[in-house]
Amino acid sequence: MSGEEAPTQQQQPEQEKKPDEPPPAASDAPQEPGSSPAAAEEKPLSCRALVLTGYGGYDKVRLQVKTQSQPQLKAGEVLVRVKACGLNFAELLGRQGLYDMLPAPPVTMGMEGSGVIEAVGEDVKDRKVGDRVITLSRSGMWQEVVVVSADHTFPMPEQMSFEEGAALPVNYITAYMMLFEMANVRPGKSILIHMAAGGVGIAATQLCQTVQDVTVFGTASASKHETIAQGGVTHPIDYRTKDYVEEIRKINPKGVDIVLDPLGGSDTQKGFSLLKPLGTLIVFGAANCVTGQKKNLLAMAKTWYNQLSLNTLKLMQANKAVCGFHLGYITDEELISRCMFKLLELYRQGKIKPRIDSCYHFEEVTDAMRRMHERQNIGKVILLPEPKKQEEKPKSNAEPGENVEKSEADVSEKKEEATEEVKAEKD
Repeated sequence: MSGEEAPTQQQQPEQEKKPDEPPPAASDAPQEPGSSPAAAEEKPLSCRALVLTGYGGYDKVRLQVKTQSQPQLKAGEVLVRVKACGLNFAELLGRQGLYDMLPAPPVTMGMEGSGVIEAVGEDVKDRKVGDRVITLSRSGMWQEVVVVSADHTFPMPEQMSFEEGAALPVNYITAYMMLFEMANVRPGKSILIHMAAGGVGIAATQLCQTVQDVTVFGTASASKHETIAQGGVTHPIDYRTKDYVEEIRKINPKGVDIVLDPLGGSDTQKGFSLLKPLGTLIVFGAANCVTGQKKNLLAMAKTWYNQLSLNTLKLMQANKAVCGFHLGYITDEELISRCMFKLLELYRQGKIKPRIDSCYHFEEVTDAMRRMHERQNIGKVILLPEPKKQEEKPKSNAEPGENVEKSEADVSEKKEEATEEVKAEKD
């Protein structure tokens, strides 16, 4: 981050008091039943993990160090040493208790990561120790070591960094399936991409470049326009100062063929009105519900009240399509695997490349979540399990103007709160 942003209180790892209890694991990880005689002879495994301890503000995600016996892999499983993890908007929702795919706290968060295979179970034929892989899970990826099914790992191209590997799965699978499986993007089409500087926005823009003559309208704050225009957005629109519906109508009076809507509420209605006949609206989020650190019931009610309501007769008469997309509810693993291999091939061809906004160590997870929550990021925010070195500063590709200055009062108040948290934990 730039020098303009005030320092925040970094988390000190909490030591787990129960050495025999396994760390919270990825969804496929085995639950170790205490320590066996064989395991007792082995060196215990120490694991840093980011655990959601309850619903609420940034402080609910805590860095914990847990100790367990070496995992006993089941057939078809691999042990991965995680080098980088992706932060997604779903985790911001999950922290507020608004993401129903996340198990109840305490739970280790994280849906995607990249790393190196350290051990393989029986019947694993096409993965070996030392392989660099990307891995997906419904939760549990924000930790140093995970046990996952080998089928949930994907070999990384040689030129791909661990940060890029962690940035690829959720955003690019989401964008790819919406564009090519649902909306059927073809040459000459036009598309509106909201939050065009975010992870899914940049992924969708890049994928649109793989199809000839696609016009992209992208909403983002003015400071991000140059970056998204260089990335392929034909017409950047500042949603903060202008009515994006009017701006699109000025350029395309008939509207657009496709709208990708991560916002919900009244923006879904606007998106539907912007569609040309035979156009497609895809709703894949409700970002308008999230207005602060904690759950905002008023914002949720407003979003719910303003949601698009249609009957089938009106839909027929409008000659438009409305779709919903939620990657968490796709259970067809072959579909996800096929999509991942296609994306990795596009990466090898140089047609897509994740844009890394910033990298934060686990100790700095509060800063990482705040950056995404305040929509300062351009591209993907990455979390690094490796402990932070004292002299190291968070890496960011953003320009200094993107950062929001924090007053000294805010910093002192946060330090007081952190001190209270420590006292409360001791009590």
